[in-house]
Amino acid sequence: MEVVGRVSGRRRWSDAEKLEILAEAFRPGVRVCDVIARREVSSSLIYTWRKQLHEGRLAGVVPSLPVFAKVRVAESSPPAPQLVAGSSGLIQIELPGGVRVSVNADVDADALSRVLSVLR
Repeated sequence: MEVVGRVSGRRRWSDAEKLEILAEAFRPGVRVCDVIARREVSSSLIYTWRKQLHEGRLAGVVPSLPVFAKVRVAESSPPAPQLVAGSSGLIQIELPGGVRVSVNADVDADALSRVLSVLR
């Protein structure tokens, strides 16, 4: 009979070991869960160490650890009006919702901007 189990008790990890495991776990194409099983480390430790690393509480440098950026999703804005210039100098502007505005090519840009802002 063979009994296979995890090592019981607390284990102390050096900063070098933590950094090595983090570099392995977050290498592109590697699944963190595979590293956890192979190294017999709990998933909570991996993410605690990653947080400590980002806060500068682990000594040493880890090559090629991915950097994560915070992302905020903004509300989408309506699509910009399409300008269709004809050969006669007439510009047709089609707004979302089917509204069309036709102006001469030498229209005052400030006036046109005010009109378009009202129509949106």
